[in-house]
Amino acid sequence: MSEILVTGGAGYIGSHTVLSLSEAGYDVTVYDNLSSGFAEAVADSARLVEADLSDRQRLDRLLRERPFSAIIHFAASIVVPESVSNPIAYYRNNTANTLSLVDLALIHGVEHFIFSSTAAVYGIPETVPVKESAPLQPINPYGRSKLVDEWILQDACQAHPEMSTIILRYFNVAGADPQGRIGQSTPQATHLIKVACQTALGLRDSLPIYGTDYPTPDGTGIRDYIHVSDLAEAHIQALHALEDGRESEVYNCGYGHGYSVREIIEAVERVSGKQLPVRMEPRRAGDPAHLVSDPDKILQTLDWRPQHDDIDTIVSSALGWEANRRY
Repeated sequence: MSEILVTGGAGYIGSHTVLSLSEAGYDVTVYDNLSSGFAEAVADSARLVEADLSDRQRLDRLLRERPFSAIIHFAASIVVPESVSNPIAYYRNNTANTLSLVDLALIHGVEHFIFSSTAAVYGIPETVPVKESAPLQPINPYGRSKLVDEWILQDACQAHPEMSTIILRYFNVAGADPQGRIGQSTPQATHLIKVACQTALGLRDSLPIYGTDYPTPDGTGIRDYIHVSDLAEAHIQALHALEDGRESEVYNCGYGHGYSVREIIEAVERVSGKQLPVRMEPRRAGDPAHLVSDPDKILQTLDWRPQHDDIDTIVSSALGWEANRRY
């Protein structure tokens, strides 16, 4: 049984991936400082090491103690406005810590490395849907920190062919485990579907709409929403591909079609049976009008077939989690 190290495995996407890895028969160790994750979200079959990624000695000891064949690296800071106000913290946590992790992976002979990247590396794309070959021109420290991480990994694997990497660029992740076991519990999360579901349940007073004058059919921004369980499965298939000897690669993770903010609100109202109180706010700096993936590459190359590509399904799982969350 292969041993997998998952950094940030107590967080939203990480915990869903750990659940999928455990169900697929992998021996999983989660490394997380629990700053935004939850021990309760970690699958019972996985072991949890509570430590910070900046603790190189602890990480080095763990990699010496266990024969990990792969690392799946989620641990990162991800709030764009925060990255603008505190860029050094983002470069320290996202880039410096990733550099140290990749260095240790090479030292200890880890064969495979799967990296959690983001569509933010594209900035405001010139063409939509966005292909992996699109220009990489991030417009904030968060996106830039992730792009530097990609370069670190690609350069390291080029120089050390004994290690291979798959980089997954996420678009908008939403929803919760269909069985309701885990969901998105990140404190102060700003994701639209989560906030809309909380508003429907009376947990928030109103739902902000940031910008109603975009060049889109209804004036609000359009995004590509992928169910978190489908994204978790993409990591499993990426791991299988590396285990089968595939070369290093980069893939978009999305469905290839988008929904506007107003369409998401309509979906939450439809599923919840509640009308949402909304308030209009100015555009946020740097928000593109239209951000949708071109997923052809991952669909044609990996054995990945989305199972939850339906906005009402995504909303229903998110709403169910918010209504019944246990932690």
